[in-house]
Amino acid sequence: MTNGDKGRRPAGPRGHWLLGNTPEYDADRIGFLRRGHHRYGDVFSFDERTVFVIDPKLTHDALARTNHSFVTELAPFGTRPDIDLAARQGDAWMSARRTVWPGLNHSAATAVDHRTVDILDTVIGSAAGGEVDVLTTMRAFTAQATAEYCFGPDSADIPRLLSDNLEVTRPFTAASYQFPAWFPLRRNRRFFQVHRETVETLTGIVRRRRATGVGAPQDDLLAFLLDADPAMPDRTVMATLRGILMGGHGVPAAALASVVRELAARPRLTADLRDEAGGSASGAKATPAARLPLAEAVVKEVLRLYPPVWLMTRTARTATNLGDWSLRPGDDVLLNPYLIHRDPRWWQRPDEFDPDRWLNGRPATGTTYLPFGAGPRVCIGSALAMRQLTLVTSRLAQRFAVESPNAASAVPAFLGRLSPTGLRARFRPPNR
Repeated sequence: MTNGDKGRRPAGPRGHWLLGNTPEYDADRIGFLRRGHHRYGDVFSFDERTVFVIDPKLTHDALARTNHSFVTELAPFGTRPDIDLAARQGDAWMSARRTVWPGLNHSAATAVDHRTVDILDTVIGSAAGGEVDVLTTMRAFTAQATAEYCFGPDSADIPRLLSDNLEVTRPFTAASYQFPAWFPLRRNRRFFQVHRETVETLTGIVRRRRATGVGAPQDDLLAFLLDADPAMPDRTVMATLRGILMGGHGVPAAALASVVRELAARPRLTADLRDEAGGSASGAKATPAARLPLAEAVVKEVLRLYPPVWLMTRTARTATNLGDWSLRPGDDVLLNPYLIHRDPRWWQRPDEFDPDRWLNGRPATGTTYLPFGAGPRVCIGSALAMRQLTLVTSRLAQRFAVESPNAASAVPAFLGRLSPTGLRARFRPPNR
């Protein structure tokens, strides 16, 4: 497709006569999007059913109309006849959100700050100053921290399940085209195997905890949900916790990998963060997140430059318009926070890492900053994630000097959650 009509479809690259734009996109995703943005503008077509959007107002429009005109990204193997099912699942999730929201708020998060720091110190300390793969290390940390937050004493097997889920979904993020569920591929069978094991394990924990109903009260999120009035069905509790586990594992880990990359490249920034935290590398306690404005600014700037959710998908639930363009039921709209965050129309020095922009007032309008999405399906754990990321960024600087042999060459990978590729680092006590 090379031409478009307003009121119908936007213009876009024609691509290969048989394969369309898929090979070029899969070879260099962000390069393809940059070229399309430069040539066709803020909205352009990828194929007959897919549109890319890099306009902040239209992005917010699509996000604001999620659950009505749009549904969220369908699961692997999702097809257009499943849109109605996705809409029903979305309605159920919105009901669960209203119940779980108080369990994820600021005051609830305060209780787990100390345990978060303990887990980080243990995970980083286990490397004993040796060189580690940063993303793997941060996934180990977030898996344990999120599992304990959700399930408390029943969390022992959850980090392994999270790792398995990450492994089986990786093939579906690496290529745009997917074979149908019935196709006899090993990765398809493995995906369904892990999905069943995850559902069965989480459901078993929920049912056992509900059946026990006695003993010392727990302060984890599962206990909060089981205490809801009216009572939530076990399946709803399981599905809610599963969604929070998945989001609370991959997104913060990717963000922390980018944080480590910046700390390794900026010893002066690390020293300033250490001073903000009190300067003690051996301190048993971490400074409360509310008193860490520089650490929070570093996190916000990392999320601007390297948003883990760099691409968001919405599927048209009904025939609708997005700006001047018409969408049919089942059309996919791909929204790109990464390019919005780096657009010189909205940001000064957009490619420059500058935490000070967050310390000197609002750097841009709210519609141009989308690390957690927006609208009714904005990330439910955004406040908790910001708290955790701020606390961990400060703690890393407080306790360690961060060194990396490949910080400059570990470029972001635009597959799944955005994070630096192959970043390695050593965490050693400062001044040694």
